[in-house]
Amino acid sequence: MTAGELYRNYLKLLSPIFGEGESSTITAIVFETVANCSRIDIITNPSTILDAQIENKLSVCLEELLQHKPVQYVLGEALFCKLKFEVDESVLIPRPETEELVAEVIQFAKTKNQSSILEIGTGSGCIAISIKKNVPHCLMTSVDISKYALETAKKNALLNKVDINFMEMDFLNTENQIQLEMYDVIVSNPPYIPISQKAEMDKHVTDFEPNNALFVSDENPLIFYEAIVEFCVPNLKQEGKVFLEIHELFGEAVKELFHQHKFETTLLKDMYGKDRIVIASRFH
Repeated sequence: MTAGELYRNYLKLLSPIFGEGESSTITAIVFETVANCSRIDIITNPSTILDAQIENKLSVCLEELLQHKPVQYVLGEALFCKLKFEVDESVLIPRPETEELVAEVIQFAKTKNQSSILEIGTGSGCIAISIKKNVPHCLMTSVDISKYALETAKKNALLNKVDINFMEMDFLNTENQIQLEMYDVIVSNPPYIPISQKAEMDKHVTDFEPNNALFVSDENPLIFYEAIVEFCVPNLKQEGKVFLEIHELFGEAVKELFHQHKFETTLLKDMYGKDRIVIASRFH
């Protein structure tokens, strides 16, 4: 097959699964990454014959995509805050709306001479690494319950040439928190989707991404936010701030948690107009 024929075959087979727009984006990403061919290259030189190894890799990728596997896992990489991250099924795929959370942290951390920052639940390390890359003078600590996620995060720190203190920890076990210090910034994108919503979500999310990084029980969907606010009372420095990604339905509830502990809060919407970020600081 020519490059043009392979490209059209991708679009034809993926469109029923992902829709025309997303299948077009996925196809472009795969061909750019695997074959070093942009969409423009395909349009201008459709009769190009690709190397047999590349054609075989494209076929393997297509088979995985047809099983609803996310393109980031198929390729083993994702872009976040203009940086490249290795990703596999031990970690969540970085989301563009989380870049907005990172931007808020960076803006605040840059106002301090040397910020000590704690990230709770690092996953791929994309939040911590992006902050450290933009605020190199900060002291970054990241914790996660999954040793597999931490292995991926450590690889990504090396890949992006940043120094981060990674710790394996079940943050919900308060006895573990004695290992932590006081911080200028506490940031987290914890699990926050009620398990009852799983049935409404796309198969490529529920079948491949780590469920323990996505879902919480319906009985206590704010379990991580409750733990974070209890930790912040003694462990957030006086002029410090907390930055949290939240479920769009729980913005007011998370704000109220912090108000009960004498914190001022701001609720921000994401690029899609949904409540997504809570920023908290102590009353002065």
